[in-house]
Amino acid sequence: MKTKDIAKNCGIDNTAFDQWLPGSGYTYKTGMLGGLDVDDRQNIQEIVSSFKQHLAQEQERIAQEQERIALEQERIAREQADLERAAQQKRASLASMLITSGFSFDGYAITKYSGYISGDDSVQIDRGTSGVFARATDVGASLMASLVEIRRNALAELKEAAYALGCNAVIGVDFDYLTLDPETATSGGGTMYLPYVFGITANGNAVIIEKNDRTGLS
Repeated sequence: MKTKDIAKNCGIDNTAFDQWLPGSGYTYKTGMLGGLDVDDRQNIQEIVSSFKQHLAQEQERIAQEQERIALEQERIAREQADLERAAQQKRASLASMLITSGFSFDGYAITKYSGYISGDDSVQIDRGTSGVFARATDVGASLMASLVEIRRNALAELKEAAYALGCNAVIGVDFDYLTLDPETATSGGGTMYLPYVFGITANGNAVIIEKNDRTGLS
């Protein structure tokens, strides 16, 4: 019996039935004009019932997979939301963190000292190019143009270090400066002068401070 007739009589999808039949274990053959023919000696109703059971199982599998995907997407969305909240909280904490070169803050009491921390940054200043028409680099001007940026970066790293310790302020902040004049030997036995390196380190003590709510007595 042709599968297209079985599909028509039983109200099932012929294409899906033809795709399922080769792996079903039931006997079939390819018809002379194409399509599949099922051996009539088999129980057609049993074959159709097995096919419908397969469809139900496949639909259940698809539903479970869709549910799994939905749950995974929900989990990812929650994690992303948690990460964004943590990032916002960190940005807010760093923006509100107080730093001072002194050792106290008016209106605040230090409740915990977490230790010495530092933050660093550096910049390279080119010496200039060689040749008859070369002009030397204005090292001082180049350094001053970069100094504000590297000092800001060093302070940002200092705050990051304090935040990592769970602190909300840094006291006793000062800066150390480092100048390097690097050079190296060339293959010809000469000397190659590398760019100047200027480094800056911001130092301080990470602390936790709390607002002092005590009011003065009249």
